[in-house]
Formats: sequence, structure tokens, C-alpha cells
Amino acid sequence: MKNSPPEPVKSAAASAEQLLRRLEWTVLRRLDGLLQGDYRTLLRGAGMDLADLREYQHHDDVRHIDWNVTARLQQPHVRVFTEDREMSAWFLLDLSPSMDFGSSELRKRNVSAEFVAVLARMLTRHGNRVGAMLYGSGVDAVIPARGGRHHVLHLLHTLQARPETSILGPTRLHELLESAANLVRRRSTVFVVSDFITEPGWEKPLGQLARRHEVVAVRLLDPLELDLPDLGLIPIRDAETGEQLLVDTHDAGFRKRFARIAAQRESELRQSLARAGVDTLELSTDDNLVDAIMRFTDLRKRRSRLSGGAGALPSHLKHAA
Repeated sequence: MKNSPPEPVKSAAASAEQLLRRLEWTVLRRLDGLLQGDYRTLLRGAGMDLADLREYQHHDDVRHIDWNVTARLQQPHVRVFTEDREMSAWFLLDLSPSMDFGSSELRKRNVSAEFVAVLARMLTRHGNRVGAMLYGSGVDAVIPARGGRHHVLHLLHTLQARPETSILGPTRLHELLESAANLVRRRSTVFVVSDFITEPGWEKPLGQLARRHEVVAVRLLDPLELDLPDLGLIPIRDAETGEQLLVDTHDAGFRKRFARIAAQRESELRQSLARAGVDTLELSTDDNLVDAIMRFTDLRKRRSRLSGGAGALPSHLKHAA
């Protein structure tokens, strides 16, 4: 008689399948319609630029057969791309305690998981491979780059089954970035998914990573981290250190000081990411994932035109540049 797997494992697997199916119907279908197959602006360096056509040869990937040309010439032809036909994408996932914060229904960790599921499925549907490195109190798990829907489910299941980090202490994002530089040797697209609430020293390794790979910083945030409403006397707790304070949010002066410090941190963070030479996608816990991805895609399209001398960024996108 076979032993049944523990109930939590089965429920976590079912939860991963349920979440991925929901995202495929609600997010991926909308993105398919909006992007109309043009993933190049979202995933530069993905080996999508058609360079030539040639006759099919033994061991060629049948997925690259151009059926229109094949029918016209009565001889199988394959598409040849300027870069590798398959790309690898890596998700560097910050799962430190601050990622468990959320002032509404979703926490930053939930938004991170949904983003990873959507992008990983988008990539694997086009024959690419995805892998992940997970950071809690340190780099504690590596999921090798593979393709296919089952691999995306495995990645999503790993994220959902993972318990919240109980070890308190500051996040050292530079450890995750340095580990990725040593592990990921082949040129890849790297998504650094974090709230960037971390000890200093991450800017240099991020810039070094960007010199070898196509790097996108996916910055998670919550509205309450930027502006405190008037809630009266409330306890607040630092998720990284466990320190607790009782603050009076009814005090307008306190709320203004909080907003000023938060705005200063926002400005410094955006400047640091720009100096590192990476594009940034900001995802809030109250954001619509499709809208956020399309804003990011629009920014990359306009930057691509700029590099070809097509004009300047509109004012509403300059702050994200």
C-alpha cells in the first residue's frame, strides 16, 4: 500500500495550481491581447529578433519552423535569430521579513509570487527556461533554470509552501546579488524582486550584475510605507529587527515628518537603481498587475525609440526613468 503525501503538501500543490490557473485566465490572457505577441520590449535580449531563414536541418528545433515559408517553397525552413534561440531568466527573490507586510488584502510577498508566476509562465510558453534564488535570512534555496508549466508550478509551490522567515535581522541584499553573479554564468534576464529595505552596499553588486546580464529591478512597496493616515495611537513594529514603537498618527507634524523621510528614501532609491543601469518596475500591493506591466512595457518602448533618436520621454514617465 502506498503512503499518501502529507496533507499540507497536497493542499499547497493544489493552491499553486489554482493560483496559476487564475493568473493564466485573468492576467496572461489580457497581456496576450495587449502585447499582441511583442514580448521584446518587456524582455530585451530574449533572442526574439529574426535575422534570417534557412532550410531545416537535422536536430533543428521544430518550434522554429516557419510554416508559411515552408508551404510556399515546399521545403521546411526555420527562423534564425540574432541571439540564442532560448533564453534563461532568473528571479532573485527577497523573502525577508519586511516582504510579509501589507496594509490591505495582499502582502508584498503575495504580489511577488503573482509577478513571478505570470512572467515565468509567459517565458516558458515561448520555450525559455526560468530559475530562482531565494533569500530569507540568507541565500537558502536555488531552483535550477528549466522550462515547462510543471516547472512553473514547482516554483510557485515552493514559494507558497515556504514559511515566513522567523529569524530577525537586517536584510543583506548584496549577498543575494553576489551569489547570483557567481551562479548565473550564461547571459540571462535577471529579475531582482525585492522591496529594497536592506543594509547598504547592494548598489555595486547590482551594477556589476547588470554589466553581464539584462537586469530588471522589480521593487515591491505598500502605500502605508509612503504615507500614514490619521489612525490615532497605534503600535508599529520593525519587521527586520522586531523593535516596536507606539506612535500618535493623529499628530499632523509626525505624519509630515514620516512622509518627508519616506519621499527622501524613494528619491535616493530611484537614483541608486538608475546609477546601477537597470530598469525598474514598481509594484504596489494595491496595484493592478496588468496595468503595472503595461506601464513598464510602455516605458521600455519609449526608451527604445529614444535610443534611436525618436524624441524625449513624456513628463508622466520621466520620474520612472
